[in-house]
Amino acid sequence: MTSRFRRVALIGKYQASGARAQAGAQDGVMEGIGAFLESQGCEVVVERSTADDAEVSRYSALTVEEIGSTCDLGLVVGGDGTMLGIGRQLACYGVPLIGINRGRLGFITDIPLDNYQATLIPMLAGEYEEDYRSLMHARVLREGTIVFDALAMNDVVVNRGATSGMVEMRVSVGRHVVATQRADGLIIASPTGSTAYALSAGGPLLHPSIPGWVLVPIAPHTLSNRPILLPDADEISIELVAGRDASANFDMQSLATLAIGDRVVVRRSEHRARFLHPRGWSYFDTLRKKLHWNEGGS
Repeated sequence: MTSRFRRVALIGKYQASGARAQAGAQDGVMEGIGAFLESQGCEVVVERSTADDAEVSRYSALTVEEIGSTCDLGLVVGGDGTMLGIGRQLACYGVPLIGINRGRLGFITDIPLDNYQATLIPMLAGEYEEDYRSLMHARVLREGTIVFDALAMNDVVVNRGATSGMVEMRVSVGRHVVATQRADGLIIASPTGSTAYALSAGGPLLHPSIPGWVLVPIAPHTLSNRPILLPDADEISIELVAGRDASANFDMQSLATLAIGDRVVVRRSEHRARFLHPRGWSYFDTLRKKLHWNEGGS
């Protein structure tokens, strides 16, 4: 088969000890995958920081912006955190992403490293399932001025300080005040993020096709404060009313320190991440595998 993707970018995040672990004594993982892509007729480039980390020198190194402007596909080698980071950056370019899992769970990097060649051959030829994931656009407003602006694919989390007590937050959805809550924090999660921190805090799983978010309190003072599913067409506002050393996290990869009176405002981004999966892929297959469903004893 001949690849329908002319130029493919290799993207990953590696520690020095793991960059050359599984592709032979001389060839690292990235070199092996790059050689495979070339055998399928692809021109291979490497994301610049990936090239530095993995010491891949034989391919041209491009910035994320250059990848977005010139590449037909991004092949992400790593865990879900790596995919989240690059997915946010490339969403505005519409570049599709395929994930090869070198992490632990792998909800969105779903191709096993030890079987990537057999899986990728038909995908590169055009046999795949497309999966679009909504992004969240979050801002921190202080006295009406935007002091922080970020995209998130998984979640936006308001947290109490490490050594302080609960935070008090006034939550609004659209023009409607929902409640003033006291808790250790509050999570706004997308369907993609419903399998992450929100799930650990007791939130429900959301199918990726649902145009909604889940609002999940973290250890609420009042036990009747329960997770709630909200339409993603509405803007959600969280105002910090009381609490010391509070912060807002965006996909747990960027952080803003909050002051009393700050508002974290979240709305649906105009951009979506575009993932490609093997033909026949289903979200339910992923849940069964990653959450070990159907493994109970009789």
